Amino acid sequence: MARKKRTGCAPKRPEELRDYTSPSGWGTPEVALEVGRLAEEIGGRMGMTRRQFLKTQMGMAATFLAMNSVLGTFFAVDTAEAAEKGAAAEASARLEEQFIFDVQVHYLHEDFPSPDGLLSLRRVADRWNGGGMEEHTHQDLLFENFYREVFEQSQTSMAVLSNAPADDRRGWFLTNERALATREKVNRRRGRRSLLAHGLIIPGQPGWLEEFEKTLEMKPDAWKGYTLGDPGGGSQYQWRLDDEKLMYPVYERMKRAGVTTVCIHKGLLPTGYAGWMDEDKVAHATVDDVGRAARDWPELDFVIYHSAIEKVIPTATDAEAFARTGRIDWVTDLAEIPEKYGVNNVYGEIGAAFADTCVAHPRLCAGMLGTLIRGLGADRVCWGTDSVWFGSPQWQIEAFRRLEIPEDMQREHGFQPLGPADGEVKRAILGANSARLYGIDPGA
Repeated sequence: MARKKRTGCAPKRPEELRDYTSPSGWGTPEVALEVGRLAEEIGGRMGMTRRQFLKTQMGMAATFLAMNSVLGTFFAVDTAEAAEKGAAAEASARLEEQFIFDVQVHYLHEDFPSPDGLLSLRRVADRWNGGGMEEHTHQDLLFENFYREVFEQSQTSMAVLSNAPADDRRGWFLTNERALATREKVNRRRGRRSLLAHGLIIPGQPGWLEEFEKTLEMKPDAWKGYTLGDPGGGSQYQWRLDDEKLMYPVYERMKRAGVTTVCIHKGLLPTGYAGWMDEDKVAHATVDDVGRAARDWPELDFVIYHSAIEKVIPTATDAEAFARTGRIDWVTDLAEIPEKYGVNNVYGEIGAAFADTCVAHPRLCAGMLGTLIRGLGADRVCWGTDSVWFGSPQWQIEAFRRLEIPEDMQREHGFQPLGPADGEVKRAILGANSARLYGIDPGA
């Protein structure tokens, strides 16, 4: 494990908490209509346009009110937060010193060849955010906007800069050198340790062991790998975590070097993948290889990103399948690994999976969190947002703080409640679990 260091986190002032982007309009058309009605009614009384209102903390509160009224009560929100100026900002400011450790943030290098797919995620989020009010360009995905959205427009205390590979090195989000240099750049700018960084591993690609050793010399805080080869699924370099010949010598090297957190992208397959991905490639996106690797390497911690949820954009059909069976592809498989293999070194990270479900399918989202906590334990679930693909992380922070698993789901599935925003479970997921993994003292 890395040595413990002081975080040096400074609280934000209440006046800095008033202009965060809200997730208004996410979910069903009925939710969008109700959000629009509240925006016009409340915003109009205050002399604000719909757009102005939805850009405030009041607009965020109105969104949660609308979702509760249409979908059932999932979010803790008071009517006053939407109707009274300053009430929502004050509620958020009361939690400004809460330690929030986001273990999945991203940005792109300037010459990234195909940003349109990632920009489409921002456009989807923007449609959910009041009806497509913003125009998005490649600049939204570059460093300066990344810094602004993560560290100036959210209450994120610390973050881990993550990465993604491609068979063609030009298609990497960032080189390892660039990612690790960004860690130092951000920490200098902020005057404290705020950003950690992954070293990307690319098993099987030409020169991959040399890249691994070179990256190790730069002292990454953890490792990131894609058993699928790349996020889009078109790579010719798939691999398995439990491949004894390919990976076990590398695990031994990681153990000796003391960088023992291994973050693995699983699930999150592109829409319509079944039409063009063969079964062997799909198998590399599942968690079939996690249990044995974790059992054979108890000295390492395996953090499964996106909690292995199958699709990049879950649908109403997926929500209905959970309601019918009580299972979520492949999240439930992940949650069953500790009992099946007798291990305690497997974690679930919720980046993108939370963003894609919390307001579009809150019952599915609640089911995902309940399933992970029931199987992995509340101390093995980690906060991540996949920002800046979805804009500033603040709306996800607000949604998670407010979300609760309904009592009928708790009874039916044996789920424990998430509890209050500053309660034990949410404190653990928002920061304490990842702090333990990365050797951070949240109280410093």
